[in-house]
Amino acid sequence: MLEFWLPLSMVLLLFAGILSGYPVALVLGGVSAIFLLFSDLPLAFSNLMLTRVYANALSNWLYVAIPMFIMMGLLLERTGLARDAFRVSERLLRRLPGHLALTVLFIGGLMAATTGVVGASVVLLAVLALPRMLNAGYSASASAGLISASGTLAILMPPSVMLIILSSLVSVPVGHLFKAALIPSALLLLLYTLYSLALAWGQRRSPLTDIKRPDEQQGGGVWRNLLALFPFLVLIPVVLGTIVYGVATPTEASGVGVLAVLGFAGVMQKIDVESVMTAARETVVSTAMIMMLVITATCFSLIFKGVGGDGLIRSSLGLMGGGSWSVLILILLLVFVLGFFLDWLEISLILMPIFVPIITQLELSNGLTGGALLVWFAILFAINLQTSFLTPPFGVSLFYLKGAVGDRVATLDIYRGVLPFIAIQLFVLLLILLFPGLLML
Repeated sequence: MLEFWLPLSMVLLLFAGILSGYPVALVLGGVSAIFLLFSDLPLAFSNLMLTRVYANALSNWLYVAIPMFIMMGLLLERTGLARDAFRVSERLLRRLPGHLALTVLFIGGLMAATTGVVGASVVLLAVLALPRMLNAGYSASASAGLISASGTLAILMPPSVMLIILSSLVSVPVGHLFKAALIPSALLLLLYTLYSLALAWGQRRSPLTDIKRPDEQQGGGVWRNLLALFPFLVLIPVVLGTIVYGVATPTEASGVGVLAVLGFAGVMQKIDVESVMTAARETVVSTAMIMMLVITATCFSLIFKGVGGDGLIRSSLGLMGGGSWSVLILILLLVFVLGFFLDWLEISLILMPIFVPIITQLELSNGLTGGALLVWFAILFAINLQTSFLTPPFGVSLFYLKGAVGDRVATLDIYRGVLPFIAIQLFVLLLILLFPGLLML
């Protein structure tokens, strides 16, 4: 293993930098620069790196969709359209057992199917639903777990920002990934719903007996209810449907989606300059962070392979023994463990370029080859990474939730609440691993 001291040192330095508290993008860029300067890589490698960064990040039109989807999610939240949809959904579902939990899941699914943005969904649901769930008799841990998991649906359910990134990394059309992710997303939503219904029946005070507020008792009329849900009923086919069926590219569909949200907000008199400017500023910050990570992680991945990192990973997987399935399971286990400490974006950008050549050479007995094999692996990768949003201590959704609720819910209660949903995600991962035919390939 002596020949692998450079890539090993690179990995150790990366983790040391991340644990020191520096921004991950700066750590990736700094480690890449150090090993580019002090390794024996030829000068031409620098030109190759610049070419790769330009081709993968700066000139990739697919990435234009990312700020559009972020903007769409933030506008839905800032203009109050999502808030109105939540209140109307709660009224429509109020006669069902566990209607609060069902409302959280329904709005989480609507937000996921229109924007693919986790942060806006979690914060919105935390502000609107958590006080109501606590008053209805739900425990703090159950409420926190359900809200975190519902918001996290946006990371897998199309049009997911994660799937857009993965489609670029595995070189498959994003529409194929969106189509393949539909059934796993539906399975997750179904299992979340079944668990939530069981949870509702187990509460000391049934949500059916909650005291309704005056605005809930008034109902509001069928047309008023439909009007509040109308933007989502239009956005889902316009954005998601056109991408899945190849009518429009993600860039085109996301741009139309932003204009549609602005139009709906204007017609419903929900729009003002301050909300639009706030959403725009947050979009710029989020997009800049993502693109900075894309650039620095691309450099890190290329230099890591240049100093023998892919050979290190291949040798490590080979030393574990077993066949192709063992290698695949080890890859998924590695991704799951890294999800406890790293964000999904760093894991994807660093490891996916290394894993793709390995996966294409595996001899699996599931009958998948070529693009279908890569789509299947990308969905497994995405479901696996979805758990990283919920796994303590660095789960992104947990931070969003804690920031929104403050001291009303203890951190330990949040950790306890997400455990059943992590188990559900791993169960769906196992189903897709064993039965790839579930995907719409």
